[in-house]
Amino acid sequence: MDPPTALRRGPEMGSKSWTVWGLEASITVTDSGLASAAERLVREEIAGVDDACSRFRKDSELVRLQPDLAAGTTVSALLATLVESALDAAAWTDGDVDPTLGRDLEALGYDRDIAEVRLGPGGSVIHEPLGQQRTAGWRQVRLVGRNLRVPEHLRLDLGATAKAVAADRAAQRVAAELECGILVSLGGDIATAGPEPEGGWQVLVQDMPGDPRQQVTLRAGHAMATSSTQKRQWQHAGRTVHHILDPRFGLPADPVWQTVSVAASSCLEANAFSTAGIVRGFGAVEWFERVGIAARLVDARGRVSAISGWPKDGNQNYGENMAMWGGELNG
Repeated sequence: MDPPTALRRGPEMGSKSWTVWGLEASITVTDSGLASAAERLVREEIAGVDDACSRFRKDSELVRLQPDLAAGTTVSALLATLVESALDAAAWTDGDVDPTLGRDLEALGYDRDIAEVRLGPGGSVIHEPLGQQRTAGWRQVRLVGRNLRVPEHLRLDLGATAKAVAADRAAQRVAAELECGILVSLGGDIATAGPEPEGGWQVLVQDMPGDPRQQVTLRAGHAMATSSTQKRQWQHAGRTVHHILDPRFGLPADPVWQTVSVAASSCLEANAFSTAGIVRGFGAVEWFERVGIAARLVDARGRVSAISGWPKDGNQNYGENMAMWGGELNG
């Protein structure tokens, strides 16, 4: 996912941006004098999440504990929170978002930071994908308090939901400690906390240059996520693949949608449903309408579908609708 862009920058607002996990990270705060302090706190939250669950680092907690997970082992409070959040996302989406696809991603060549995958020799990888249909992996994970058990044949990949949790945690921490309003964007995952700027947070929803664009207003304390099949791509076995897998087969989901954007009361919820929208393909439209997911879907021809109250035209204020969306997501 790459981020929609926060547009509004009043005279007292401040912004910072940098790169993390091969993606763009940015913050905007309502007090420009607090921008550097806010960046430090956000970076600390991101670093903590990376230390806990990166599958690309041998020294991360998740990788270090891998040999003990089959029998069950005690994990840190943060890692337990990240696993619990991933399992929540799986439950909300009936398993369309499954945190046990680590082996499948490795088999497709996504076994290191995405920037390195893209820069691989000849742009290709040599691993063979796992294509068999199988039992839902997430239902085999057991988390009781801080005791985590994962079957030997599974590998956790918490990347997507962990990024969303990092955005939520970072926004809440900055608002609490610095007493300002903040918008955090981590590679397409947006969270806000604290007071909003006058008129709300103005966000541009667009994935690639030339894609349909829409400016929307995000109210304080709400979130948005965009999942994309266009950005995290690489060549495997002579074809282009992307990072959002269909858990039934461990292979990239059919790219019916270029992007799915979802608004919610938390970035974790928005991320879960935007990712699931990619996985469900055409079925996402009926599902979102039935359970009340406010979403914007862009198909392979650039046509836009606005679902469950997402405004069909740009420059519209979500206002009270945002609170309704947040309350409906678990329906």
